[in-house]
Amino acid sequence: MVLGVGNPDRMLSEDEIRAVFAEGVRALAPKGKRLLFIIPDGTRSAPIPLCLRAITDATLGVASRVDFLVALGTHLPMSEEALRRHVGITQEEREGRYAQVGFYNHDWKGDLLTIGTLTREDTRELSDGMIEIEVPVQVNPRIMDYDHLVVVGPVFPHEVVGFSGGSKYFFPGISGPAVIDFTHWLGALRTSRATIGREDTPVRAAIDKAVAFIDRPISCFSMVVRGHHDLAGIYFGGLQESQKRAAELSAQVNVVWVDKPYQTVLSVMPTLYDDVWTGAKGMYKMEPVVADGGTVIIYAPHIDEISYTHGKYLDEVGYHVRDYILAHWDRYKDYPWGVLAHSTHVKGDGTYVNGVEAPRIHVELATAVPRERCERINLGYRDPASIDVAAWQGREDEGILVVPRAGEMLHRLKQEGEKP
Repeated sequence: MVLGVGNPDRMLSEDEIRAVFAEGVRALAPKGKRLLFIIPDGTRSAPIPLCLRAITDATLGVASRVDFLVALGTHLPMSEEALRRHVGITQEEREGRYAQVGFYNHDWKGDLLTIGTLTREDTRELSDGMIEIEVPVQVNPRIMDYDHLVVVGPVFPHEVVGFSGGSKYFFPGISGPAVIDFTHWLGALRTSRATIGREDTPVRAAIDKAVAFIDRPISCFSMVVRGHHDLAGIYFGGLQESQKRAAELSAQVNVVWVDKPYQTVLSVMPTLYDDVWTGAKGMYKMEPVVADGGTVIIYAPHIDEISYTHGKYLDEVGYHVRDYILAHWDRYKDYPWGVLAHSTHVKGDGTYVNGVEAPRIHVELATAVPRERCERINLGYRDPASIDVAAWQGREDEGILVVPRAGEMLHRLKQEGEKP
């Protein structure tokens, strides 16, 4: 059973949101239980401070333990100050009301617990024969210290899994590198353009299969975010069921349908993305509406790094279309497959024929990453100081689209024939 409320035409009130949290926590029967809530990091939009207060109002003094684990995947850990800001509490509250509450970062390279294995037969079946490897299923061992695990996070169109949320908070959220690399490369083989905004995908099936190895009860609060903090919906229930309900609403709320492709798209990235690794969502969410031969510009003057975690590898691999990587597989196969997936997702669709790499569209960085580095990694460069965002706006008739706060709203063409 899934409980909750959602509406594509309006935003929920705080009272409605709190009521779903209260009802969901009651369903957990929290008295005396050890509860772990798994939440997103600062690269995801959601009213996390409201979530924290609603959850702790209903659990502190009732449950025997209430802790929060940040599903970082391979992102950098959040500092104590950043974490407090993320969950909306002061230092005084941290030392007072929340003194006994644990706030933890996931460490994807730290001590991990192996809970099962995706066999060669599993990966062959999940990938329709494209990949046949054995994948150890590893997670943060902290989950074994609790009686009930609860995911609390938003659901958006996503380039690797179709729609985010649900099982994704375990894989890659709190997992080890093996599942991360397998699932991301599986998504890359299918391509972002063929995956993003689709509810049922091979990667979704893979992470659901991995989650089945966890022998703890799991529930989920799935949110559909409109803007930065406002919610169009929130659902509580089983991990898959809750996520599916939210994905159905997200397909209405987080997708912009346009009449024609654009020659140039300017994706204005908010500061919650602090490197190209995360800011590349300005490409993923816009690729479907860029005309063949067109350009998407990731405008983020505040970004000065390709990837704080994977920059060394990306400087060596560069950015290439999928078929280029496959044609040079012996050269690239020993790099982390998650890095290879990011490379192809950012470059987008394209071909590699007779030694010529031909991406369908061009990707330019208008960031603080220097021109020389952009060119070395096979991406275009544009001086961010040369862009007056206001002067670019209102020029849709000229084939130019400006997207403020890009990265979360998927843009798609009506002519695809899939508009609800």
